[in-house]
Amino acid sequence: MRIADFEVLTVGTPPPHVGGRYWHFVVLTTADGVSGVGEAYGIPFHPRAAEAMLADVCERVFVGENPADCEKLRRIACSRNYSQRPDGGLMACFSAAETACWDIVGKAQNRPVCDLLGGRTRERLRAYTYLYPAAGEGEEVYADPKLAAKRTAEYAAEGWTAVKFDPAGPYTIWDPRQLRLSDLSRSEDFLREMRAAVGDECDLLFGTHGQMTASGALRLARRLEPYDPLWLEEPVPPEHFEALAQVARGARIPVATGERLCGRHEFARALQAGAAIVQPALGRAGGIWEVKKIAALAETHGAQIAPHLYCGPVEAAANIHVALTCPNFLILEAIRDFGGFHAEVLKTPLKWEKGFVLPPKGPGLGVELNLEFCRAHPYQGEELHLEMGREAL
Repeated sequence: MRIADFEVLTVGTPPPHVGGRYWHFVVLTTADGVSGVGEAYGIPFHPRAAEAMLADVCERVFVGENPADCEKLRRIACSRNYSQRPDGGLMACFSAAETACWDIVGKAQNRPVCDLLGGRTRERLRAYTYLYPAAGEGEEVYADPKLAAKRTAEYAAEGWTAVKFDPAGPYTIWDPRQLRLSDLSRSEDFLREMRAAVGDECDLLFGTHGQMTASGALRLARRLEPYDPLWLEEPVPPEHFEALAQVARGARIPVATGERLCGRHEFARALQAGAAIVQPALGRAGGIWEVKKIAALAETHGAQIAPHLYCGPVEAAANIHVALTCPNFLILEAIRDFGGFHAEVLKTPLKWEKGFVLPPKGPGLGVELNLEFCRAHPYQGEELHLEMGREAL
């Protein structure tokens, strides 16, 4: 079984662009006609340039190779141009194609990917979602603690047992910094109002985006501790492992991190620094096999895994299969109930039910892209998937 062909698709999402402005999908096809799909996350270049990068990796690393040889393929990819290190852009491209390989192998064996990774540890996965505005509500839910609390209570009534939010203010190219007192007070107000609205029926996950220095994160943590959030997410920039260690030692809230890390070696440093929860973004961290290794590494540190998701449903499906196999799985990030555009790009949508994501049925990843729909919705904008602010605060 050899990979013979590939296709790269960049699908533009409709406003309000939940899951990002566009999604990069890769379809690999073997000489005997078996196709697999993967998704890249966070390539920091214009989508047209990213498409060329994805095509180059598919052509130079994967075409002609056996899709079952993921270990060898990662070595080939990481050794390009004599680098031998997991560059973030390269790893996003590799992750997409590597995921497609697992999809192919599962289909060829008529088995789901989770069976190939050691089998299931559970039959469904507890999930959380970000707090999103209701229809016609605008952005007020991100600024008004009482409205956020009302929406959180509505989510809890739907069956969600965990909700994530990030009220600490904008993240910019000038981070890390000390939050302003008004940012600290608003963050505390959000958590206090939301905790009062849901009691202990719903975990509250406090998100940040590497915005703070270690001392700034500890100032915030002290304000949040009375309301017992499940985690404080990415309190310092991803490469600041010493700062992460300071926060992990000083805060009484579990520290989570990982959405911007690549490969097991970076995750090893985060775990050594004291991260209690790791959040690999599978479409950037190195693909299915690498994230399975990251989960095993976390297990040796007594840490748990909570796969990150802010893109499309193919990475979501890959997250599901890895998470099913992990004894140290904590919770899965979902994007609401995977309805709307997330459902439209698939032939059969992913299924959420009363706070849990159910595994897709079928061999491989268990999902199939609606290729006609994807080709009819190309991304035609100029902005990147996500952008950071450029104004100093």
